[in-house]
Amino acid sequence: MKSLKRNLLALAIAGTPFAAQAELQPIDDARMGSITGQAGVTIELETKVNIGEFVYTDEGSLSIKDISIGGANRTDLFEEITDPAIRNLAFGTTSDLIDNIKIEIDVASDGDAIINVWPITAAPIDFGVKTGEWSLQGTTDSTLLANNFSMVGAITKMRLRVDTATDTLNLDTEVGISDLDVDIPFLAVGIRDLKLTGDQYLENPSILTLGAKVNMDIYNGQRADGTDALAVDLNTFNADMTIGEVLVGGTSIGSFTLDNLSVQNTSLRIYGHP
Repeated sequence: MKSLKRNLLALAIAGTPFAAQAELQPIDDARMGSITGQAGVTIELETKVNIGEFVYTDEGSLSIKDISIGGANRTDLFEEITDPAIRNLAFGTTSDLIDNIKIEIDVASDGDAIINVWPITAAPIDFGVKTGEWSLQGTTDSTLLANNFSMVGAITKMRLRVDTATDTLNLDTEVGISDLDVDIPFLAVGIRDLKLTGDQYLENPSILTLGAKVNMDIYNGQRADGTDALAVDLNTFNADMTIGEVLVGGTSIGSFTLDNLSVQNTSLRIYGHP
């Protein structure tokens, strides 16, 4: 974990996106001992997860091999942010762990559960995900869907709330992808340098704008015939997206940019079938 001195310096420089931490003050041991009955639980976390193979089986199966989830372990995230002081504080320390995480859990007077995921320091929570082969397996044949999947990015905000009045889980987050690469062999397609950021990032690349805004509700809903289904309502998705290179048959066909992408009022109903 980083020192308190670095925490306070980072908070002073980064400011707005982590305002919820801005009023924290260090207290001495005597004062700490006199504080009792404080609400909620705080968890500080660092972790790395490796999975040799994930297999989903129906009649055939979907296999994903060599899954690794951890820190980005890179100092070049969101390289468009040019201020060296901000970049050093945000991404100057590399690690293959997901760290710098503080999870605050509270239960409100109305029974709602509130979970906030904050950075311990003002630096965004960087992450990295890599996998090997994604394949479909039948009794006699198989298809290689994807390979060489690699994604790095950062989370600047995450809040979950379970509303007891509506039995709804609300997820409100800001997450950015600095670089995503993947090969899709069965289509002879490759994606290089995909970047997903906030919808103002292309105009003003900064720590304040790097996160795409996502807000969704998850609950027990109904499908068309009136029976139960997992309901996912995407209330807000605002982002900029660029793809540095699209390969078809091993040859680049150019790059793409989506500026001010907005997806709203989108509903999904997910359920099993015979």
